[in-house]
Amino acid sequence: MGKASRTKQGVSRQQRIAAQRAAQRRREVRNRVLLISGAAALVIVIVVVFVVIKANSKPAATTSSANGPTGAALSSVIHDTVSVPATTLEKIGAGSVTNPPAKISGTPLTSGGKPEMLYIGAEYCPYCAFERWGMIVALSRFGTFSGLSTVHSGNIPGEVYPNTPTWTFYKSTYTSKYLVFTPVEETTNVPLSSGQGYTPLQSPTAAQQALLTKYDAPPYVPAANKGAIPFVYFGGHYLITGASVPTGPALLDGKSWATIASSLKNPSDPVAQAVGGAANYITAAICGMTGNQPATVCTPTITALQAKMPSAG
Repeated sequence: MGKASRTKQGVSRQQRIAAQRAAQRRREVRNRVLLISGAAALVIVIVVVFVVIKANSKPAATTSSANGPTGAALSSVIHDTVSVPATTLEKIGAGSVTNPPAKISGTPLTSGGKPEMLYIGAEYCPYCAFERWGMIVALSRFGTFSGLSTVHSGNIPGEVYPNTPTWTFYKSTYTSKYLVFTPVEETTNVPLSSGQGYTPLQSPTAAQQALLTKYDAPPYVPAANKGAIPFVYFGGHYLITGASVPTGPALLDGKSWATIASSLKNPSDPVAQAVGGAANYITAAICGMTGNQPATVCTPTITALQAKMPSAG
């Protein structure tokens, strides 16, 4: 009887132990399920939040506040700039230009049997910034640009007309059967670490520097303007030092590249009067290099401007 009782007690104890172990296993399984469910729920929440943010966010802007339009927006601005209607330019005539090209009997400049137009400027320069608009409009009447990109003029403390929207000729190419265009951008618009001046970019050749030294000084320019840029040398026939419209950068202040380009087709717009007038005078100087060819560009309105150009010095 005592043996049977001990046996029953042993069986009961084993049953209790087995039941406890089974309960422990059930708790462990339940905890694992809860842990996995919680992690899955967290992942779902994160995905939902991401989708909501993505759906409600605005698409990235197509322009850069630093250097202007990109992609399709840039293509549109280039198109508007290089294809100003001839009828618009005819109506503008001299526009608001107060510093037209000057006539010179200078050192002939040619390249590959064609007359050469030399430009020396800098990306930081606000007067170059204005002049490039007119140069692109004019040169596009004789040939084709590729690789044009936008920049703004410099903005170090004390800079006049800072952040003027413009173009750079750096890494661009120009093709024409009438002339060769050679641009030199001497510096970028990026300040030096000292904050004094800008980072060098391109250096004129010895021959280009010789032209700059000789013709960007008296008697060809007033002593007060010695060394002024932009410097544009039209094959030894004409010369530009400084902006065609000295207040031109102020007209571009605060405007987007798209706004400026769009305004060029309105002959009564002040920007078109300045840029278009500069373009017409530059066109007239180029016509003087090419023997007034082609006739479709070198119209009586344009050739009449040649007579209005003063003699340097």
